[in-house]
Amino acid sequence: MATEQRFQASYLHALVRRLFISAGAPRHIAEVIAEILINANLAGHDSHGVLHVSMYLSAIDSGRMDPAAEPSIVKETDQTLILESNNGSGLFMAKTAMERAIEKAKKAEVCRVSFVRGHHIGRLGEYAEMAARAGCIGILLSGRGGGENGGDILPYGGSESALGTNPMAVGVPTGDDAPFVLDFATSVIAGGKILVAKSQGVDLPEGCIVDKDGNPSVNPEDFLNGGHLLAFGLHKGYALSLLTCLLGGLSRDFDIETGSMRGVFMQVMDVEVFTPLEAYQQGVRAFLDGIKATPPAPGFEAVMVPGDYEHNMRVERLNKGIEVPEDIYGRIQEWADKLGVSISEDLVESADIERYRSP
Repeated sequence: MATEQRFQASYLHALVRRLFISAGAPRHIAEVIAEILINANLAGHDSHGVLHVSMYLSAIDSGRMDPAAEPSIVKETDQTLILESNNGSGLFMAKTAMERAIEKAKKAEVCRVSFVRGHHIGRLGEYAEMAARAGCIGILLSGRGGGENGGDILPYGGSESALGTNPMAVGVPTGDDAPFVLDFATSVIAGGKILVAKSQGVDLPEGCIVDKDGNPSVNPEDFLNGGHLLAFGLHKGYALSLLTCLLGGLSRDFDIETGSMRGVFMQVMDVEVFTPLEAYQQGVRAFLDGIKATPPAPGFEAVMVPGDYEHNMRVERLNKGIEVPEDIYGRIQEWADKLGVSISEDLVESADIERYRSP
């Protein structure tokens, strides 16, 4: 198994921020990129954390991403919004979109948002949780598929990949530090988890991938060498994957000639429109706690609900630090050398320490 190093969240945040500032991002954009990546690591989803630093910096270096670009409005009504990323950071794009969606939902009861040409937006649960913490219910779908190089997932019954991992997420307020956050790819595992397994030198769970010839495998290298991801739940996960593309396509990012369709769709609903927020949150928490009180089955320590794992991991990693595989940190060090960025603890500011203070 590969070796790992442990770092405080405040240090990783400061380092990532400095790297993106040095790559041309304004501080406020670099701050958002760092925050969302580190939050993913804290939530226990390393597949969406600092693993992506080198990928994003490579996109900037090659001109595929403009680190200073701000989203612009394509079309807007009281309850809808279509945004253009202008080839900027997908993380900054998605957070900006959710902030605007929450603001609009608070005024007009509900808001639906779609993106045009956004880069990778990271962990969808981040934005669902933003909605929940604002007293709203947030629903997100991110779809990509069809056309040449449509994705990494086999359509049900197919032998060639045609769909992306196409995740979806829902956030529901609970009135406490552990909102209900459902967040999953429509593949059995997210693509980033394959890279995590490779960096750790471990096998994948069974039933996640097949090799290039369609044979079941647990070796990450078999996927990286032309293999395919599988949709969860057979035809059911496949159907949900198609739905993410159909709603994502409201972004207008589809091509009739190639049959490709992609985009991100968000919907935010203000709970207060339906019922008093405080009472609803109490009802949600009582319901979830009742489910969790179910006696666990053999082999399980406890019954959990979506959001528990992320909350528990955040508490643990704020206290103990975040483990980063040596090869991932090594790639970050290579970019630091290339950009002339110091990797010393001197990067950390008092605001960084305060942001990640243990509960």
